[in-house]
Amino acid sequence: MKKNWTSFLAILLIVFAITGCTQTKSSSNGSSRSPIILVWYPNESGDDFRTTREGFAEIIEQATGRPTEHILTTDYVISIEAISQGNAHFALMGAEGYIQANRRNPKVLPLFVNSNSNSLDEAVYYSWLTVNKENKTEHQKAGSYVIDNIQGKRFSFVSASSTSGFRVPSSSIVSYFSSQSQWSSLVAEDLIEGGSNRFFSEVLFGGSHQGALFNLLNGSCDVASVCDVCVSHYIELVEGVHNTPGAVYRIKADAEEPFDRVRGEEFVIISSTPVLNAPFVINTEVLTKEEQQKMLAAFIAEETMDNEKISPGKDAAHFSFYKKGERFLPVTDDWFDPIRRLSQ
Repeated sequence: MKKNWTSFLAILLIVFAITGCTQTKSSSNGSSRSPIILVWYPNESGDDFRTTREGFAEIIEQATGRPTEHILTTDYVISIEAISQGNAHFALMGAEGYIQANRRNPKVLPLFVNSNSNSLDEAVYYSWLTVNKENKTEHQKAGSYVIDNIQGKRFSFVSASSTSGFRVPSSSIVSYFSSQSQWSSLVAEDLIEGGSNRFFSEVLFGGSHQGALFNLLNGSCDVASVCDVCVSHYIELVEGVHNTPGAVYRIKADAEEPFDRVRGEEFVIISSTPVLNAPFVINTEVLTKEEQQKMLAAFIAEETMDNEKISPGKDAAHFSFYKKGERFLPVTDDWFDPIRRLSQ
């Protein structure tokens, strides 16, 4: 999906529609009659994540005594605007999206984040730069994978509001190439548009991590930035070490859309960067302090991560964002400062 004025205007219309539909419902702070609105990024808005979304809604309803409603989106900016304007109460957002929402409205704050242990030190996932398997030798030097040859290629980001799909990879690219005289003044915003005199020959935005990877596999681009957890349900490791440059992945034979059209296709990681996990955030203007405390207590409780809707077993019939063994931990705004500094 190319970034252009038509898509931008379409997004604005959706945002205005959300504002109009939810203004009355979300403006009543702490009203037991009004629903708590959950807004979801495109990555988590698919039907394959319906059961997990329902699991989160049930926990919130039990903790607060209020009903819930969902806003499913097609663009990151819709979630960011909905939570920052108070038209949504609760959202799962990448660090970059949270930072943008917090800049718009400091009352938007993180509530908790997932971790592989009882420590925030393990609250990380990975941002990949990927290429099609048949092109992997273009990105090797002395037996190692490098990003030297991504310049001039067709590139797909996820969204300009994505942490692992834009902010982290763009910062890494700028850091790597700015030592070259030709690109000494390169900044992340220079990577948003392609052209003959720009860093990339063409730039696409997938709209989701699934969309960015699909852009790679269907031949629309040469390199794509995606995160491991967002596409993990559709892929299988066939060679190398997970989350390591050189790892080869294949789209599963039963992968759902959009990957049903590229089943069996293989791609390779050429760069892998750890990223701070995505927080669940709240707008504190539209939730009472008591509701905030009850929600946090419910989500960090041990039994929450035993909830099959939240973290299903290996043979479960539905997908989730999380796996067995993970848990939720409280988190504060300053934990995201490393990502915040990338855009300064």
